[in-house]
Amino acid sequence: MRKNIPYRDQLIELSKLYKIQEIKSYINSKKKLTTSQIELILLKNKVRLPEHSYSKKKVAEIKFKEQVLTNVLVTCCLIIFLISLVSVRPYIKSVTNEIKFTYIAKEYKSNKKLFSEKDFKGEKLKNKNESQDDKISLDTKITLNLFENLKYDLNNIRLGESVKPVYLSKLPPDLKNISSTSKRKDTFIKIILPLIIDENNKILENRAKLFKILGKPSNSMGEKRWLKRRFEDYQIKNEDVSELKLRMDVIPVSIAIAQAAKESGWGTSRFALKGNAMFGQWTYGKGGIKPKDSKGKDHKILAFPMLRSSIIAYQRNLNTHKAYGEFRENRGKLRQDSKKISGTDLVIYLENYAATGKEYVKILKSIISQNKLTDFDNATLMNTNKDSSLIL
Repeated sequence: MRKNIPYRDQLIELSKLYKIQEIKSYINSKKKLTTSQIELILLKNKVRLPEHSYSKKKVAEIKFKEQVLTNVLVTCCLIIFLISLVSVRPYIKSVTNEIKFTYIAKEYKSNKKLFSEKDFKGEKLKNKNESQDDKISLDTKITLNLFENLKYDLNNIRLGESVKPVYLSKLPPDLKNISSTSKRKDTFIKIILPLIIDENNKILENRAKLFKILGKPSNSMGEKRWLKRRFEDYQIKNEDVSELKLRMDVIPVSIAIAQAAKESGWGTSRFALKGNAMFGQWTYGKGGIKPKDSKGKDHKILAFPMLRSSIIAYQRNLNTHKAYGEFRENRGKLRQDSKKISGTDLVIYLENYAATGKEYVKILKSIISQNKLTDFDNATLMNTNKDSSLIL
């Protein structure tokens, strides 16, 4: 018959079996350990305690508690995993979009043309029922197909997706042939949006550098030269730092798009197509384009080699000309109050841009509102390296 060994003795035997030095030391020193203390030492050394010392009910309770604890831990881990998956999903989507864009951009550059000219040259309507859009010539078709291939969608940008860095040098000459007004406007916005954001980003980089330099107790010769060039660029006399802070700032995207749309007829005017003149800026020198009704008028419309040049000149105009001092001051107040630089807040200070004054501002407000252009005021460019950008 098997001898019933007391529980405490079983614990001590286990300590001897597993050579638990701590318990041996206590026994040799003739110090009395409680059963609970011996249990704790054994558990600390990962020794399983004998079960038969407990009643069947007690053992069942312990196993139930262990199972509950395991289930709770598994559930918590699953919840944390799901939360992590949801939180990183936008990042994964962003990275995936960047990879896709980079691939298509490289493919386009390596092939020179993503679409074959023979598919469009001399193309005739197959039947009288074909839409007017089928009459669009090569340049516009390539642009539309490129945007489609890149999945460049303004609705997605309104929902927070980054803008594809596609930089067109010129407008498609047949943009006005897109029969759908909404599609024509959509295409125009897609063309100028990345250019406007990119130039705003450059201003913000310079602005960050300016504040970094001003925050130093002393500046290097290189920093002093950089400051001097910025004072010259922004036409500031007496090196007035406060004025430089006011002038070196972004133009709200919604305002830039609205003015470009108004001044260029949504990219269809002669000045825009012939001279990349997006903002109707005047010049009295050489190189401009004469208006058709130029009798009694000495001015011309300033022409540019590419669309980006027109945007740079437009930003510099609003940031330096005395006619827009009120615009800059109120933009500065928004900055000072840590408020959003919004087109709806600042468009009212552009009465001096056109002879029609308040009526001009009213038209700009209408363009911004009807086309929901403030959705783009916080739009960002996709984070790709310069080699992956498409410059066409």
